[in-house]
Amino acid sequence: MASFAAFSVGSSSFLSSGVAQLQQSRQNTSSSRVQPVTMMVKRWVKQEMTENGKPVRVKMHVRKGDTVQVIAGADKGKVSEVEEVYTKTGKILVKDVNIKTKHVKPRSQEEAGQITEMSAPIAHSNVMLYSKEKETRSRVGYRVEDGKKVRYLVKTGSVML
Repeated sequence: MASFAAFSVGSSSFLSSGVAQLQQSRQNTSSSRVQPVTMMVKRWVKQEMTENGKPVRVKMHVRKGDTVQVIAGADKGKVSEVEEVYTKTGKILVKDVNIKTKHVKPRSQEEAGQITEMSAPIAHSNVMLYSKEKETRSRVGYRVEDGKKVRYLVKTGSVML
């Protein structure tokens, strides 16, 4: 019993010195480089945060209203329009792509339950911009025209609005 108490006293002083060294090393490194802070969205998902507590945004090549073609997944080859862009998660909502069924419970006894279909978000990397005129998909490029930065399709050279 006495040896255990001696061990715990010894280990606590060891731990306290280790904690002091860790705090000192954090102070030294915090001035040289900024480490991203994480915040829990769900128990198992940690979202990257900036210094001031806002989520880190994902840079995307698509915007709301763009015509895109799905290049991966169950709906591969479908051409549709981007309805919503989620920059926090790097996902986009494309019209009539990745359709999921949702079973809705009735709210009252008179109301009947129903099954609704809705579009679910997909990763922005699974789509490419699509030209309706040339009927081809292409990567996006950026160039300056008349003092403004514009997006254009690399294959066709047409400017995106």
